[in-house]
Amino acid sequence: LSAVGSGYNLGMTLFYAMPLALTGLSVSIAFRAGLFNIGAEGQLTMGALATAAVGISFPQLPAFVGIPLATFAGVGAGACWGGLAGFLRAKRGSHEVITTIMLNFVAAALASYVTLYLLKNPEIQNPETLPVGASYLVDKWEIFQGAPLGLGSLLVLAVLVGAHFWMDHSAAGFELQVVGDSERAARVAGISVARNQNLAMAMAGGFAGVIGFLEILGNSGKFRPAFSPEYGFMGIAVALVGRARPLGVGLAALLFGALHKVSVDLDFETENVTRDISKVIQACVIFTV
Repeated sequence: LSAVGSGYNLGMTLFYAMPLALTGLSVSIAFRAGLFNIGAEGQLTMGALATAAVGISFPQLPAFVGIPLATFAGVGAGACWGGLAGFLRAKRGSHEVITTIMLNFVAAALASYVTLYLLKNPEIQNPETLPVGASYLVDKWEIFQGAPLGLGSLLVLAVLVGAHFWMDHSAAGFELQVVGDSERAARVAGISVARNQNLAMAMAGGFAGVIGFLEILGNSGKFRPAFSPEYGFMGIAVALVGRARPLGVGLAALLFGALHKVSVDLDFETENVTRDISKVIQACVIFTV
């Protein structure tokens, strides 16, 4: 009941599930190309920071201009951050696990610097940026009784469905699969391995960057360096449970979102159970799968 027992509870479960679906999809598309994206945390950080930066820099833009511009900025920043690791893998042979882990730390440091020195809200002692313009904020649906859920849910659903058809029903998705299965076979068939590795990591970062829309425009209205409860790393588990398939990732994200919602409530309402119990359950699910 804590996960779906009321409109608010259901809304919060979906709110937690949506970033997990995006980071799970980010990891999945890298899997498809034979790569292991550990950098979704840094990619979503850069996406959220870019989204907030646009909303702060151009606060007077009307909603029909500002919201798409901020969203594209977040997706673009995430794509560039992921594409950097893809470029290093394709051109220099640098292993993406190492580079993405390192880029996570770089993203965290850069986000902290921008928050504290360039976009700091002088009226608040906590590390957070100025708020974005009022026109950038997306209305929440009343059916979820105050939960921060609105058009972002439709955006995430569209991304999952679009990724499903692109990965499984397009020539470009097939090329990505061939590269992931055998780089040698891809080269023999005339498929560019470097181009597809770059594309996979850039798309992985772009999917993670969509979280900027969910967090900045749909929830807080400002950037906080520690807003993510490790969505990027939880996305790896979501991708594994969802078998790296977009629709499976969506269902796995709902499961993990419900676990997170229930564990947060247990942390507040009980004395001997903390939210860490959700990580234990997640680990059991992964081992079982």
